[in-house]
Amino acid sequence: MTVKKSVKIKPLLNRVLVQRLEADNTVSGGIILPDSAKKQQESAKVIAVGPGQKDSDGKLVPMPVKEGDVVLMDKYAGQEIELDGEQYHILRSDDLIAIIVE
Repeated sequence: MTVKKSVKIKPLLNRVLVQRLEADNTVSGGIILPDSAKKQQESAKVIAVGPGQKDSDGKLVPMPVKEGDVVLMDKYAGQEIELDGEQYHILRSDDLIAIIVE
């Protein structure tokens, strides 16, 4: 996966711009899977984050992720968009399940 550094989009409020990571197309036995048989991957790389949303007291709630984090997300979360020929998703931070720590 190649992520273009020149993405010129800034998510608003508690939204996050992510790009799904490519699923491995080979199973453990060495069989190569066609695109139609691959399970859609729920892991993604965070490309950009919004500033966060204000709580009921007017205080800014910080975002739980930062650019470069690898996250797990709900399978059907967010809105799919295309920028500069690349596929991205914009979703709320609530739709993120976990940060993958290596």
